[in-house]
Amino acid sequence: MGQRIAVLGAGPMGLAVAYQLARDGHTPVVFEADDRVGGMTAAFDFSGLSIERYYHFHAISDHAFLTVLDELGLQDKMHWVATRMGYWYQDRLQEWGNPVALLKFKGLGFVAKFRYGLHAFLSTKRDDWKPLDNVDAVAWIRRWVGKEAYEVLWRRLFDYKFYDYTDNLSAAWIWSRIRRIGRSRYSLFKEKLGYLDGGSSTLLQGMHADIVRHGGEVRLSSPVGKVLIEDGKVRGLEVAGQFEVFDKVISTVPLPYVPRLMPDLPEQVLSQFRALNNIAVVCVIVKLRQRLTDNFWLNTNDPDMDIPGLVEYSNLRPMDEHIVYVPFYMPGEHPKFAEPDQAFLDKVRRYFKKINPALSDADFIDMRASRYRHAQPICEPGYLSRLPPVSLPVQGLWVADTSYYYPEDRGISESIGFGRQMAKDAAA
Repeated sequence: MGQRIAVLGAGPMGLAVAYQLARDGHTPVVFEADDRVGGMTAAFDFSGLSIERYYHFHAISDHAFLTVLDELGLQDKMHWVATRMGYWYQDRLQEWGNPVALLKFKGLGFVAKFRYGLHAFLSTKRDDWKPLDNVDAVAWIRRWVGKEAYEVLWRRLFDYKFYDYTDNLSAAWIWSRIRRIGRSRYSLFKEKLGYLDGGSSTLLQGMHADIVRHGGEVRLSSPVGKVLIEDGKVRGLEVAGQFEVFDKVISTVPLPYVPRLMPDLPEQVLSQFRALNNIAVVCVIVKLRQRLTDNFWLNTNDPDMDIPGLVEYSNLRPMDEHIVYVPFYMPGEHPKFAEPDQAFLDKVRRYFKKINPALSDADFIDMRASRYRHAQPICEPGYLSRLPPVSLPVQGLWVADTSYYYPEDRGISESIGFGRQMAKDAAA
């Protein structure tokens, strides 16, 4: 007989859990604090344009994502585009992302270029990440590419994304990012990324409808107060002051929320969750009348810019206006995270005019800033061994978020694949 199972969070992982449960004959009930599904992939109304608050793209290796599109009959909504990368360095915009661009790159010696290219190539070909699990990322990269290439091409990325956590990151985690982009190439010189008609919302709404069609339920604006645990077993949830009985509970909300939602977990487990760190993000999205550059991704190394890069999304997904995302990553406790939105908007306007002097104030149609306190886990060496098991020492309780598919980067496809498997394991 089917089980009645609560799913906490309606991001891609939570929806994937409910999607699998419903298709397997169970009755999932999804609880989402936001007024829409999606989590970090949720869309908003950007002055008449429905678009994600935080940028997303798809690679040709995103098998779990592509499988769900096929199952929902949405495969014709998927499009693949040859994209370009650039590098803003020494006050000039340079081509990036292929061997010829690397050789032509100004500001780096030949030996440094060779070592950087060799490291990227070998990382793309590598499959076994475990030998890198307990290796420090910065030391690993410096050993391979050398001091010169590290200073020019890597250091500011670390400094302006991880800040004080830079010197305690897993090499396996960084390697997975190099490999994913490297494997999105369909030739040595061309990169191919994908987008959905209508953006991520097309998939999210398709999964939502499928969950309901198979007997599940998605409750929006419904934050869970507490997971009720008695005698080592899950009894149900407290929602809006009311108790609801469930056979099992599967949580996909960010791990830092778990101690508040599940205060009755064993203290040892709670301490493991409390020890985890996350990076926050203030993501500025800009609508322009003309292009900033011709690149989808632009790396930046500029002493006047406190960002590692930006994404010109409309160079992937065609739109009437030009859309650029500028993420400012930082620890949530950093003073910069408390600065007003306008401080970030002013910076972005200044950065854009420096990169493209042809831009005027009249070219800026609209600008918004979104904040997410737990945008990305900080994966230290040996990270996976620091996490509590997905199946907690409480009967009927499973907990995971994007941390659990380490060393892979957080992404829609990874969340879907992990969520579907977790649903099968939990319902067994």
